[in-house]
Order: sequence, then C-alpha cells, then structure tokens
Amino acid sequence: MTELLIRGGSVHTPEGPRQADVHVTDGVIAAVEPSIDAPGANLVEARGMYVLPGGVDVHVHSRDPGYPEKEDFASLTTAAAAGGITVVLDMPNTVPAVDSAGVLESKAALAHSKARVDFGLWALIRSTSTPEQLEAMAAAGAIGFKAYLAYSFSLSRKQVQYSPGSDDPDLEAPPDYGTLAKLAPVVARLGLPLAIHAEDPAVLAAFHRPVFTYQDWLASRPPEAEAAAVSAAAAVMRESGVQLHVAHLSSALGLQAAEDAMRAGASISLETCPQFLLLTEQDFDRIGHAMKMLPPIRSAADRDALVDGLRRGVISIVSTDHAPHTDEEKSRPFHEAASGSPGVQTLYLSCLQLAKNLGDVWLAPRWVSSAPATFAGLQESKGSVAPGFDADLVIVDPKGKTQVAEGDMHSRQRHGVMEGMEFDFAIKDVYLRGESVMRSTKARGRMVRPALVAT
Repeated sequence: MTELLIRGGSVHTPEGPRQADVHVTDGVIAAVEPSIDAPGANLVEARGMYVLPGGVDVHVHSRDPGYPEKEDFASLTTAAAAGGITVVLDMPNTVPAVDSAGVLESKAALAHSKARVDFGLWALIRSTSTPEQLEAMAAAGAIGFKAYLAYSFSLSRKQVQYSPGSDDPDLEAPPDYGTLAKLAPVVARLGLPLAIHAEDPAVLAAFHRPVFTYQDWLASRPPEAEAAAVSAAAAVMRESGVQLHVAHLSSALGLQAAEDAMRAGASISLETCPQFLLLTEQDFDRIGHAMKMLPPIRSAADRDALVDGLRRGVISIVSTDHAPHTDEEKSRPFHEAASGSPGVQTLYLSCLQLAKNLGDVWLAPRWVSSAPATFAGLQESKGSVAPGFDADLVIVDPKGKTQVAEGDMHSRQRHGVMEGMEFDFAIKDVYLRGESVMRSTKARGRMVRPALVAT
C-alpha cells in the first residue's frame, strides 16, 4: 500500500476552499481533514500553496494517429502534465477518423501505450452514420459524439476536411441539421453529449473569399456563422433531450444565440477557450501566425461578452482546442499557414489568472476541473478533492510567476498564442492517482469512460 500526505495547503474542496491535509492511499483520496496523522506516508509540505483538482481538458487534438509529427499522445500528455491537466479528451478527427468502434478501440490502444495522463475519446458523427454505429462506439467507451458542421469526409483518406464548394466524388457531404435530428433519439438514449463545431456552411459560403491578411480571415469566418449554427442545431435538438454541446464558442453573437435557445428550452452546454477570453484581433501583430485558428480570435467586444458569460455561469467550461502543427506549417505565408495552436500546457494558469482578475481565483478549478468532469460523465472519480476520488492533484504557488516561453513548452509546436504572457501563479507539482507526473516519464495514462451510459 502506497500513501501520500499533502499537508497544510489551501485545498479546493466541493464545499469551497479550506486549509486541510490531503491523505492519499493507493492512488485514491482517503481523507481531507484539518490535521491528519499518517505515519510512513510520503510527506509533501504545501503550506502557502493551493491544492487543486487535476484539470480536465474536454477539447484537444492529439494528431495521433495520422500526423504524429505535429503531436502524438506522448508529447500531448507531457504538455498536459506540465500544466496540471490530468485528463484530456481527444477529438475524433485524427486519421483514420474515429467513426467506428474498431477505430476507437485501436486509437485507445495507441494512446494507452504513450499517455502520461488519463484520456478519453470523442467519436465522430458523419452524414452517413447509423444508430448502430453510434451504439457500438458508445459501448466501446466514447465520451460523446462530435459533428463537424461544414466539414466534408474523405472516403479514401478517412479524414475530416474543410473543402467548401468541391464536387470531388471522394468527399462525403458534411453532417447537417437533418443528420443531427435523425440521430438525436439514439444519442439521447445513450445519454452522451453531442458536440458541434458551430459554423453554418451556408453563411461560410456566402462570405468565402481569398485570405491574405488577418482581417480577411475574420471576414471569411463571421460570427453570424456561429450564431446560425447554434440556433439551428438547438432548434432541431430541443425536443430530443440530447445535451447539445457548443465547442470553442468565440463570439458575442454565438453566446446570444445559445442563451436564446436555452430560454426556449434547449439543453445546451457551452465551452470557450483562453484565447477568446484573453486576446483580441489587435494581438495579431504581436503574436503572428500562431494566432491563425478556427474559429478566429475576434474583437474586444466578443472577448468581453464571453468573459461576462463565464462570470455569469452561462459558459461553464474552459477548454483549449489544443491543435498543434509543425513550425514549418505555421511559418508559411498567412494564406497557406495551418490553422491551430497548442494550449493544454497553459490552460490552468490562464484560467487562474482570469479568475483572479475577476476577483475569485477559486472559480478556475470549476471551469477547468469540476464542470468538465461532470460534463464528461466522470463526476464519480475526477474533478474534486474529496474522499473516494482519484488523487489527481495540482499544487500551485499563488505567489509564483510563470512567463510562457518557447523553451518551456512540451508540445511539438512550441510557439503558441500564449507565448510571452505572464501569469501570477506557478505550478509546483502534479499528481495522477497519487504519483507525480512532472518527475516521471512513464506512460501511466488510462482511458476514462462516462460513468452512466445506456446500453
């Protein structure tokens, strides 16, 4: 039996922060009390520190399998561990895309061989997906389903791709609102969330143009596309009982559409990202091509609306859309540069900073850990510092400083949108089931599955 005692920290418990010791036995939290006597336990002094639940990033792109030179599960989860993220939920647009139980199981085996933190896998909804395929992927452990509105599917490459206006016979049409309506009953019965990449293809087609500057980029992906997708998806899903999840919400219009749908009775959860909460289009001259991503970082008014939505609790989850590429791909001319940025390593720190700026630093673990864990069906084992939960713990120095620098990043894409930013916190150690993952290179990650899935 292995034991760990973290003594004297300010612990984020389900009831709120309190000064306490955390006793861990065989990877599980045994007690959280003001004073614990545990002779023989490995002692960690945490006085003056925060003891937080490990983060759960519900939106990452490992690129593995398919493009491991961009990122694989080892580099992804090394970056996650360094940032206090102990669970990553990987999106299904790897190659081959996760559109069947067999592909999901194969990807899980690959991830298990490399992952340094725990992981879950999203499953893909195609325009041709059947109820039987969704049922099989749920049985294989899918965390939920993702539909890429406006994105086609290459039948030969088994790859999700953005190919507007193409008449290539190899390309299967994107899933649309009819797809969502048709599959809603089975998704509702399975009890899993259905996430959308919320950009309406008709709006995108109307605004399609050559893109050579950041302003061209913004004009080609207007917030109306996000708002239209949110409204339409919510309308067709409202009577089904499905939890519709809007990934990487980026605009004030999108937020307004979601709130209108909620008032009309739709069950919607919202996720946004640090880049949309801390940056604006004005940062492009400083950041450069690392800021090219989809959806784009928009105006100060959009940023302020999203921060307010988070403050009010309408947006409950902050994730990253961690989407790295090679440095060569990001350094091409703007119109050729790949879209995406790493972010998993800076998620917790950026949220602690934002929460501090809002006047309550203890909001950050809710956005990054407890709310995402509940959303993913992991609320019985993840997201809380409480007896019976996995000892996934992050020790943070609230008087430390962290400046985001290329040399400290563990993703294969070292230059990200947060580069150069300084946070008023420093992560001192991270534990996965009671063992430090910052001081180990072992692949200890396990696949997580929702606690309650209908069969």
